[in-house]
Amino acid sequence: MTFYLLDLFVNPNSGTIIWMLFVFLIAFAILRKFAWRPLLNALEERKRSIDDSLTAAQKAREEMVAFKATNEQIMQKAMQERDVLLNEARVLKNKIINEARHQATKEAQKIVEEARHTIEKEKKSAMLEIRGMVADLSIQIAEKILREELEDNRSQKRLAEKIFDDLKMN
Repeated sequence: MTFYLLDLFVNPNSGTIIWMLFVFLIAFAILRKFAWRPLLNALEERKRSIDDSLTAAQKAREEMVAFKATNEQIMQKAMQERDVLLNEARVLKNKIINEARHQATKEAQKIVEEARHTIEKEKKSAMLEIRGMVADLSIQIAEKILREELEDNRSQKRLAEKIFDDLKMN
């Protein structure tokens, strides 16, 4: 029997060929009716999905290029604004430093001037005090000298004559 089946496949007769052709056509019709359309639809859907994905990828790529250009513009603008702010900060810093120096110079001059006035007042006060002390000492010395010189009457007479002569000359 295995020989017979093997012989049928190796040397098919015309009836077997017709039946094989008939079964093939029925299988083809059934597959075409029930499987071919879903397969074609699935392939078409897959093709559409791939096309949509490629389109979306291209659109995303273009958007990325646009975003990159926009990002670079924003970065350049931010850098320019940063530079402007830094320059303004430097100018403001220099202005504040110059004003502080000017103010410090004024304050130093004012303090020096006040110190000079204070020193001058103290100097005048000290001079007046020294003059008073010198006058007191001079009076005390003169008093002691006069007491010693005028202890006797003859010395007193000479001094009175001398003072009288001095007054006449003037």
